[in-house]
Amino acid sequence: MRPQAPAPMTFATPDEWNAWLSVKHDKARELWLRIGKKGSGTVSIDWEQAVEEALVWGWTTAQKKPDGPDHWLHRFTPRKAGAPWTPKDRATAERLIAGGWMEDAGLAEVEKAKADGRWAAAAAGEKTADIPDEFLTALEAAPEIATVTFNAMPATAKAALGFRLTTAKTPSARAKRMADYIAALSRGERP
Repeated sequence: MRPQAPAPMTFATPDEWNAWLSVKHDKARELWLRIGKKGSGTVSIDWEQAVEEALVWGWTTAQKKPDGPDHWLHRFTPRKAGAPWTPKDRATAERLIAGGWMEDAGLAEVEKAKADGRWAAAAAGEKTADIPDEFLTALEAAPEIATVTFNAMPATAKAALGFRLTTAKTPSARAKRMADYIAALSRGERP
């Protein structure tokens, strides 16, 4: 039986979130963080502050869901082995390192990413992600509307699509994403 996840928490300041992480970063397996929506009047840290403090301690975020009309819930967890780094998280971590803000747990995650190539992959960023040849072959076999829709997409959207395809963790996940993207393009929709 899995242990019950802790109740969602709200932190008014980055220091409060940092204090929780300083005690729990190596003990807790997750935390749903409640963040007030803009204009809600809720006193809470914002998304960028939450991510910065998480990176300091080697944590990351994976999910977001609404929590009533005034809040979002964001699931934060310790960074999993092999989890990719986004270009934005890499840039944030570099800034935190330069400022002397990173804790040992966060630095350890950066070193692991440097050792296995994920750090360099994040530096390339989504804007330079290549479109896999197998996707382009499938696109050629799809109805003409798919190619027209794909060609009309901005370069950044194409690169993001390529990034999502090349970072799929398994061949089956990559194949499913590719099929979903081709289906959307065949309907004249941007994936």
